[in-house]
Amino acid sequence: MTVEEYFRFEESSPLRHEYVSGELYELSGNTSRHIRIVMNIGTRLFTTAGDGPCQVYLNQMRLGVAHDKYYYPDVAVVCTPVGDLDVVARDACVVVEVTSPSTARIDRGEKLDAYRRLPSLQSYLIVDHRRRRVERHWRDALGGAWQREEIVGEGRIAVPCLDVELTLDEIYRRVELPAVGEPDVVEYEV
Repeated sequence: MTVEEYFRFEESSPLRHEYVSGELYELSGNTSRHIRIVMNIGTRLFTTAGDGPCQVYLNQMRLGVAHDKYYYPDVAVVCTPVGDLDVVARDACVVVEVTSPSTARIDRGEKLDAYRRLPSLQSYLIVDHRRRRVERHWRDALGGAWQREEIVGEGRIAVPCLDVELTLDEIYRRVELPAVGEPDVVEYEV
């Protein structure tokens, strides 16, 4: 499927699909926990953005990350103009993905690689849906080397562009997390 065919198909589809190099990937419904986490982050960032130049988009706005890759990130902060009738945002400075059982591997692999190639991106947050943990991938300056840290427990997460910090308490507000053990996260090259 070409990019043009994808846009025409997506216009009339009742379901959302991400597009990667000619392939469509249907997005499934989200759990209540996933939705609450996304809303907690989105609400905090939207309020902080206020009337400033940055816009905060939740998972209904497509993000173009390459000429042949379009994702629906859970949260994206874009500080360049986006028209009222645009269906694709570009130049995100912050992207947040909340994991799910079916997306965690892709969020930490394919999407991490694709998002880090965006010249405008300053930070990519991968928020765990099963325990209080956020992987923060960031670069100090545009074009700088990528760094990674894991925030757990009671930590704070810097969000560039909006010059704000998110706490894990804010992210996981009113979210019941399962009491199960998980293996530690595999280290990825940054």
